[in-house]
Amino acid sequence: QVQLVESGGGLVQAGGSLRLSCAASEHTFSTYTTGWFRQAPGKEREFLATINRSGSSTYYADSVKGRFTISRDNAKNTVYLQMSSLKPEDTAVYYCAARIQHGTVILPSLYDYWGQGTQVTVSA
Repeated sequence: QVQLVESGGGLVQAGGSLRLSCAASEHTFSTYTTGWFRQAPGKEREFLATINRSGSSTYYADSVKGRFTISRDNAKNTVYLQMSSLKPEDTAVYYCAARIQHGTVILPSLYDYWGQGTQVTVSA
């Protein structure tokens, strides 16, 4: 069972950037499709981006397309989310997730493993 640990969250001003990292515990991480989600207080968990096993294919939610970039380094068992042009409405807890089966999936319930989350706060 893979364990995921997010890092890189924090407080940033609007217009700023952050890079989140998600480190996996297993060297088989390269066999998992991975994704990033976020959840703001009182809201449902929201899909942000997903990347396939090799890193050759990505898919983004419209809300972050052009501002966020997902990438992965399988040699380091790590997936990243580079966030730029941040807005106060991006404030949330950000989670990475891994899925055994391949395919572009945006539903949280279809991911098998989750990290504990990292807080991102964007001030106006």
